[in-house]
Amino acid sequence: MSLFSTLKARLNAALHPDLNFEAKWIVAVSDHRISCTRPNGKAESLEWADLKVVAIETTDEGPFAADVFWYLAGESSGCVVPLGATGEPTLVERLQTLPGFDNEALIKAMTSTSNQRFILWRKNGAT
Repeated sequence: MSLFSTLKARLNAALHPDLNFEAKWIVAVSDHRISCTRPNGKAESLEWADLKVVAIETTDEGPFAADVFWYLAGESSGCVVPLGATGEPTLVERLQTLPGFDNEALIKAMTSTSNQRFILWRKNGAT
């Protein structure tokens, strides 16, 4: 994409933002699994037993684009969830019960305005 096209797209987004875009992502949390369905219908899921890493990635693209994402990674599956997704508060409550979950890293992530990744939890031995 050319610089002009990129600037035009960002200007258009600024003038006509979809302020509820993140809420169109649907997160479901059960005793056994986490799933996230994107606005385009694509679904990702992960069993709690397979969860290896919980991270947050921030970007410098806010406030006109989603700029905070949860990354939940397992051995062969995972989910990406934007901040503000429908059902996200339930997910966060459950994640914070994981032994050793790093709430200080969560606070740092929520105040970040740059491109960074914050590891909030790792299963014992996970890399």
